[in-house]
Amino acid sequence: MNWNLFAPIGLLAGSNLVMNLAWYGHLKFPAKALWLAILVSWGIALFEYSLAVPANRIGAKTYSLAELKTIQECMSLLGFLAVAWLLFDQRPGVSQLVGFGLIALGALFVFKAPLG
Repeated sequence: MNWNLFAPIGLLAGSNLVMNLAWYGHLKFPAKALWLAILVSWGIALFEYSLAVPANRIGAKTYSLAELKTIQECMSLLGFLAVAWLLFDQRPGVSQLVGFGLIALGALFVFKAPLG
């Protein structure tokens, strides 16, 4: 197994799941002070960076920057879906799934470069 090929994907998946928790998790506690939500979110984001930075360092050995960004965005959407579903019981509708599918199609263009 090629570490430089798969590690960035796993690290970016973890990074984006954690970051989505930082972005949206505080919404489960609307009565808490905003300053506390910001402080906790920043703490979570610090951990997220400990996954994202190595993901990009390792990934840059195998992927272009555009490919790394595309992986990150796709993982961000998957992390968002997990947080929305598991924490807020919000499942994606047909329009959201079509939109995410179009984003996946865009990812295909980045990786396959069919237009040169």
